[in-house]
Amino acid sequence: MEGINLTLKDLVSPPPVMPWREFANWIRMSEDHDTVWGWIRNGYIPSHKVGKHVMVNVALLTQHLMEKEFMA
Repeated sequence: MEGINLTLKDLVSPPPVMPWREFANWIRMSEDHDTVWGWIRNGYIPSHKVGKHVMVNVALLTQHLMEKEFMA
């Protein structure tokens, strides 16, 4: 993906929350922001509104995914 330079630190310790568009870019869905917004709107991705900004709760999403992985 052009314009996004991820380091190992970015992948190992992501921020606990991030703006939803930045999250979409981070997961390589920059061409599909509408899809990511749909996931947020439908509750598939944990988020919280802070003022007028919608923030994705990356920490909670990671926890849910890890729990699901261990259950399988």
